[in-house]
Amino acid sequence: MNLAGYIDHTLLKPESTEEQVIKICDEAKKYKFASVCVNGYYTSLVSKQLQGSNVKTCVVIGFPLGATTKEAKAFEAKHVIENGAQEVDMVINVGALKDKKYDVVKEDIKAVVDAAKGKALVKVILETCLLTKDEIVKACQLSKEAGTDFVKTSTGFNKGGATVEDVKLMRETVGENIGVKASGGVRTKEDAENVIAAGANRIGASASIAIAEGNSNNTTEQY
Repeated sequence: MNLAGYIDHTLLKPESTEEQVIKICDEAKKYKFASVCVNGYYTSLVSKQLQGSNVKTCVVIGFPLGATTKEAKAFEAKHVIENGAQEVDMVINVGALKDKKYDVVKEDIKAVVDAAKGKALVKVILETCLLTKDEIVKACQLSKEAGTDFVKTSTGFNKGGATVEDVKLMRETVGENIGVKASGGVRTKEDAENVIAAGANRIGASASIAIAEGNSNNTTEQY
């Protein structure tokens, strides 16, 4: 299995430098990862570094809390797309979901979907470690109704990341026509193979090279 093609090579730490971002772009081109995933500030830099390759520019939106307004998320999405983003990973309004304000959650997602339509893929980050199983199912349903391309487990900045159980539940809920991205805590080849078997067709990782090279003992911190 070519694991590299599943991976969004990720650098989202607030202290990330331009030199580090350029380095992961070079790595992504070398290993042929699916994308490089960064914060919005680095959109133009990544887009320029990846020019001429098949590696996509992926940028996070409303990250990592998801507690901004739909208007702010839509503006952010439009801005990074104008600067070269080909994929955007947005965080849902977790509090609104907990409050059962499902229209708010759906409109929040749809605002980004509409901003990106025809220009970039949208992945919706659920932050599964904060949700019950029923809430994961509901968030997947709302994401699907809003027209997203992917649902994604986690930001990697909370108390937990992707689990095989959650990935399987997300895949069962969205069906086969929407992608599932497992993100947070996927550090080894074995981790990657397990979430893919559960239904993931994209992986967010900072331990990308270890995964691609088949290192099953890597302890590099996720994100």
